[in-house]
Amino acid sequence: MGGTLEELKRSPLYSEELGVNLETTDEGELFKWFLASVLFGARISETIARRTYKAFEKRNLTAPRAILAAGWDFLVNPIMREGGYVRYDEKTSREILRNCESLLSDYGGNLARLHDESEDERDLEKRLLRFYGVGPVTVNIFLRELRPYWKKADPEPLPAVLKLAEKYGIDLKSFPRKSLTFARIEAGLVRLRKELREKAA
Repeated sequence: MGGTLEELKRSPLYSEELGVNLETTDEGELFKWFLASVLFGARISETIARRTYKAFEKRNLTAPRAILAAGWDFLVNPIMREGGYVRYDEKTSREILRNCESLLSDYGGNLARLHDESEDERDLEKRLLRFYGVGPVTVNIFLRELRPYWKKADPEPLPAVLKLAEKYGIDLKSFPRKSLTFARIEAGLVRLRKELREKAA
């Protein structure tokens, strides 16, 4: 991927790459993206995160109750093993199970309800940070692609994204932050940052 503005405007969203349709704001699609965001936010490569998500999807483990019914052992092996985990598999499995439990107990398993009960953008982020093992990066991943569709989804772009935009002479402030175009540019910059880091390694 190049760093030209026109190329960045055409960047696919990470959710689109996984076949998740956030535009519908369907609860099933929202949870799929939440699950994927937790995986992308972990200390693993994007390739392993993507492969692990696909392992969940292949076995129809894309809803909180289904994941809880599968249980910890099944998540560790075969799901995490299939995804390519060699470390953090037990920890990530535990996080996902605890988050499914929390989502069900606190919001009836409904992420749209979490959004609706939040007072504003910051309260939404605080509620998401209460999930086990979910930090600012995971919250950013989850909310940045929901900006065009969720009224209260408007996280600050990551500092590394702002720095890269400046490096390539892209004025992010010239685009409405709640627009799909902004989300695509941001996704493209995140990808570009990873590509540059890999080349430098």
